[in-house]
Amino acid sequence: MADELVIGGKKVRSRLLVGTGKYRTMEEMVAAIDASGAEIVTVAIRRLDLSKPDQKTLLDYLDWSKYTVLPNTAGCRTVDEALFIARLGREVTGSNWVKLEVIPDPKYLLPDPIGTLEAAQKLIADGFVVLPYIHADPVLARRLQEAGCATVMPLGSPIGSGQGILTREEVQIIIENATVPVVVDAGLGAPSDASMAMELGADAVLVNTAIAQAKDPALMAEGFKLGVEAGRKAYLAGRIPRRAYAAASSPTEGVPQPAGRKPV
Repeated sequence: MADELVIGGKKVRSRLLVGTGKYRTMEEMVAAIDASGAEIVTVAIRRLDLSKPDQKTLLDYLDWSKYTVLPNTAGCRTVDEALFIARLGREVTGSNWVKLEVIPDPKYLLPDPIGTLEAAQKLIADGFVVLPYIHADPVLARRLQEAGCATVMPLGSPIGSGQGILTREEVQIIIENATVPVVVDAGLGAPSDASMAMELGADAVLVNTAIAQAKDPALMAEGFKLGVEAGRKAYLAGRIPRRAYAAASSPTEGVPQPAGRKPV
């Protein structure tokens, strides 16, 4: 059976979503996205220069026949800004999907929970398929699900920090109570972090900085692809429980004993 991920009615095979920011060159970006095997690629609409229609933007480097372009509202500090950029993204890409980000603080880059919920409700009413980026807050995740969001996207740790998953317990609670796909987004630094997220039962992960800023982005992208696949297989297979003490893996009965020695 195909192990497909379904978001907003759309089926994809890859459970790795990737971003397009922070690459040193467009060529590195294209090579890394291709190596990742990702089918959903996020683009920050606010960071596109749309004032020069005769010049290429990042969107022109993406193969739209291969990828689902997911506009995002990165850089928006308020609800009104996020609504404006989401609608601009719909006009530019022709897609009613949006990765919603409302981030008022430029130092810590932590999402605004109240603003995110308000913006999500308004965008859903306007016909958008909303994928909200949030802190790992189980209550907020439930409220966003109830509002009609297509996913919830809790952070593992702060954006671009590479600290891995510091919110493991909260992410587990979100996963256990999820009625929509859970995508762990932000803070992943290595393929092992992605594998851990998938082993916890996350439906997918989104990675940008760890790939874009690697010495070899394409090779790192391939590593994340394999990490996601390994973690997903481990989750489906069912890991053994953790034990406080060792448990022998070889038989303890019927083992030949030295002459004159009594079995213990």
